[in-house]
Amino acid sequence: MKTYKNFIRIIAITTALSCATACSDFLDEKDASNFTNDTYFTKAEHAESAVNGIYEPLVPITNSGFGGGTWLMLEFATGLANTALGQATDIYLIKDLINNSDNGYGASFWNEYYTGISRANLAIEKIPEINMDEAAKQNYLAEAKFLRAYYYFGLVRMFGSIPIITSSIDLNSEQLYPEQAAPEAVYGLIISDLTEAENSALPWRNDAGRVSMGAVKTLLADVYLTSAGFPLQKTENYPLAAAKAKEVIDSGEFRLFDTYGELHDPATKNTGEYIFMTQFAANIQSGNWQPAILPYNLGISVYSAQTGGIFSTNEFANSYEVGDKRAEEKQFYFSSYSLDADRNDSINLGAPYIFKLFDVQANEESAQSDLNWSLYRYADVLLMYAEAVNEADGAPSVAAYDAVNQVRQRAEVADLAGLSQDAFRVAVRVEQVHELSFENQTWYDMARWRKAYNPATNILEDFVGHTYTYLPNKALTERELLFPIPTSEMQNNPNLTQNPGY
Repeated sequence: MKTYKNFIRIIAITTALSCATACSDFLDEKDASNFTNDTYFTKAEHAESAVNGIYEPLVPITNSGFGGGTWLMLEFATGLANTALGQATDIYLIKDLINNSDNGYGASFWNEYYTGISRANLAIEKIPEINMDEAAKQNYLAEAKFLRAYYYFGLVRMFGSIPIITSSIDLNSEQLYPEQAAPEAVYGLIISDLTEAENSALPWRNDAGRVSMGAVKTLLADVYLTSAGFPLQKTENYPLAAAKAKEVIDSGEFRLFDTYGELHDPATKNTGEYIFMTQFAANIQSGNWQPAILPYNLGISVYSAQTGGIFSTNEFANSYEVGDKRAEEKQFYFSSYSLDADRNDSINLGAPYIFKLFDVQANEESAQSDLNWSLYRYADVLLMYAEAVNEADGAPSVAAYDAVNQVRQRAEVADLAGLSQDAFRVAVRVEQVHELSFENQTWYDMARWRKAYNPATNILEDFVGHTYTYLPNKALTERELLFPIPTSEMQNNPNLTQNPGY
């Protein structure tokens, strides 16, 4: 735990150093006490601080308050979320299918992820020049390449054709106004970065929360699986996805937690089921999404901000199979809770709120969350493997059944058995929707499947033409398969073309 908290402190401190290098051209005077790109990267500690700064853009994505929060964008785009936060305009632009390029959530994703890419580019350029232990150098470069790949993977799925920037930029750079690259080219860079990261000596697991070999191979499995679907439809990548997921499974380093309570217990972060997480620590860099998942001003928490920002629709919370443990009270969702004024008294919340993201200690005592935000966990790998094997082999194998049934057994629902390829495909997809709900995964899956989940009927429908249960008179169109490029970017870069329909 001490190592983990030190990592959080280092990220907070060294991010300022990572940012400072961009200011080196503003003054002509030379001051030996000022760092520049040319003078900073001289020793191993500089490599570490540069890489630490690449992690930081993951943090603001989960910031939540009365304006909602960036991460909510991917949840309201599924049609499975509801809100009581009337003043968060950006939520309703997405939720009601009237989104536009002024949406602040999309701008935040774009800006934070490109900030991470910029920092990664600088580290990848400069670290090779440092005289330091070669194995450590390669590991830092592997972390930088993983994070660059992660940011590009998010951007290409959200925005489609995007600029590829692989070098540091100043006012004289040719890439100051970059043109958009086709998604296939972006995926090419992502896969290249990740396969290079595989050649490092990163450990399979890192309990301090740094990038591990398990994270590299998990992300690569996800990239192969996604590129096998829409829009690229590179179906030859299904066996590659299965192979990478199997490497993670066969490593023996990860396991499903025994209980769902462990998914939101600060004591379990970076252990067990968790493969890669955004790092937080109470009183240093506290987990910051609790206000969004609290019911609006019902007095159940010590947090001063209780916004009602997001909760499940009733239809989705009720769509789990009969007897599914995930749907039981205070497993994935909760509909009543004790009052801060009197913990012996409770209140009906009026909706199914998200318990899998709920920090009990922070809400009842400290208002300082020690939870991490999960980016990849082992359940996701098992489900990716089951899906990829079924597509690669033309039928579900024994190993594919075992993978998905491990997830189902924890939920205390019957094993899948005796299914055709098509039926198994649907069953695994529905399992993904239920298991990974409200973890910023479902919309990405819907976009690559070109299928949307209807919780009222428990079936997957064509994405185009699908209607949300709360918006029956307005259907999804091809427009909603991407988010709009932010207005500020369109205004600043004349070489960008807006996505269709926006």
